[in-house]
Amino acid sequence: MATAVPQFPQPTPTCPEPAWEVALLFPSQGKWSEADYFALDTNHFVELVDGKLEVLPMPTFSHQFIVSYLYDVLGSYVKRHKLGRALFAPLPTRIRLNTIREPDLMYFSVARLKKMRGKYPTGADLVMEVVSEGAEAQNRDYKDKRRDYAQLGISEYWIVDPKTERITVLALKGKQYRTHGEFAPGEEATSVLLSGFATDVREVFAAGRRLS
Repeated sequence: MATAVPQFPQPTPTCPEPAWEVALLFPSQGKWSEADYFALDTNHFVELVDGKLEVLPMPTFSHQFIVSYLYDVLGSYVKRHKLGRALFAPLPTRIRLNTIREPDLMYFSVARLKKMRGKYPTGADLVMEVVSEGAEAQNRDYKDKRRDYAQLGISEYWIVDPKTERITVLALKGKQYRTHGEFAPGEEATSVLLSGFATDVREVFAAGRRLS
């Protein structure tokens, strides 16, 4: 049986031909294992989804200021009540076989921390994603990661969207998420999992506009 020859896009004046020989040193999409993923040396943010690599947008100043603000309020609440630990990306989090996500923020309960083994977690109790610009990022955070985090049994998922200035809090019911609330400026986004935890929506997005 003849071996299929890989078909590559044709180069153009504005897009010269890549070094295909180098590309062929790596697994093809759909064939990446966790070992391949962890051996990858790159300065990009990359997630592994069912053996395929997804290259994420690089975080912006605004994105990171929002993440920092949320980490401060979530981390302070968790520490004050001795509930576990809050951590932030990069931290590869296993979803299923050959699927690894990198939530912007994660909360791990005391009980979960006691059970953890190895270098990287499988799941979390609560995750937060700050949505990056572009339709692909929107689809990833609102659809793909919603499915993945629910499948893994993560109790709560916060989608923090700077474009709409809305925070959507999703709580796991059975095997699917249900919307606990869609919170706008002038409101406080609240948690189901962490009773009493809330954050001012206006302050969250104002943090993204501060450059000092």
